Amino acid sequence: YKMDEFNVCNLDFFPENILIDVLSFLNVRELIRAGRVCKKWKRLVKDQRLWRNVDLTSWKGVTSRILWLLVRQYLGCGLRCLRLRGLLLSARGGTFLSESWLKSLSAKCPRLGKLYLLHTDLRSLPSFQVLPPTLVVLELCGCELPRDFFSKTPSSHAERIAIERLVLNNVPSFTDQHLQSLTSWDSLRGLVLRDTFRLTANGLRSCAAKDGIVGVEGLSRLKFLEIGITGRQGYQLQMASLGLGAGWLGLEELSLGGKEVGPGLLCSSRLKDLKSLCLWSCTLSEMQIVRSCRMLRGLRTLKFLDVIFQIRQDPPVLEGEGGDGEENLRRSLAAHLPSCTLIFSNCSVQINAD
Repeated sequence: YKMDEFNVCNLDFFPENILIDVLSFLNVRELIRAGRVCKKWKRLVKDQRLWRNVDLTSWKGVTSRILWLLVRQYLGCGLRCLRLRGLLLSARGGTFLSESWLKSLSAKCPRLGKLYLLHTDLRSLPSFQVLPPTLVVLELCGCELPRDFFSKTPSSHAERIAIERLVLNNVPSFTDQHLQSLTSWDSLRGLVLRDTFRLTANGLRSCAAKDGIVGVEGLSRLKFLEIGITGRQGYQLQMASLGLGAGWLGLEELSLGGKEVGPGLLCSSRLKDLKSLCLWSCTLSEMQIVRSCRMLRGLRTLKFLDVIFQIRQDPPVLEGEGGDGEENLRRSLAAHLPSCTLIFSNCSVQINAD
């Protein structure tokens, strides 16, 4: 056979659904470049199935000009999740998100439910209410916040906030005042606080769900709370976890992790509605665990993830003699919490002879 007898592979003969599946493996930058090949590819690249989950965190050169290009030509009703990287750690600096762009994003993407912002300076925005009102999940990592960012404006005080889950990871400007503002969020069900060093025990205690004059006050609808300490300045947040001792009515799931979870674990025994407790990336003694967890009679799930258990070799504290330290701990907890499911994942045992 001669080479010219073979038909040249032509992508025009492929069904468009297959071409869209192939294009779905490209990142945003590559998609934009692919749209410049021909008119057909330009039309296919704008298919909303390709713009359902948009991640721009790996594209370090994103500017406001590129954001406007995306919202005008590509983003639309198919967008569900958007991840952006700001300019806080960039040598260029400058304003990244503007009110006008966020307003256009809200109009073009009425189904946007999750927004993740990394290293973004939000101090140029008046409040969170300039963000798309359809958001259900908001994640802020390494961001800077203005003082009244989470407060409702007087003109929109009666408007309902749809955000159900708020994640704050290494947001040093988050304070007790910000936490207090969250008590007006009617739909907030989950709150993650990781390395929020300016938070205090009094701030947590004042926002705890508790019986008031006109019913339950504070974060009354909160069902899930996570407090994590992974940075070097974890002492402040470690002490802030003492605010869990206020009771927190209705709180059903608690996650504690990081360098030191002892204060939070100790206060968790006062959470009468707690059904699930997760301890991760920490070092705990057997006595800490047993003394704190045995009071949680309503607990249904107890998880240990990447936990180092400090076991005293002599004299034994746990019920039963000999055997593996983790197994002894499991038997002791099972005796105190017979209705609780115990989960151990990637845990280790450290023997202390003294």
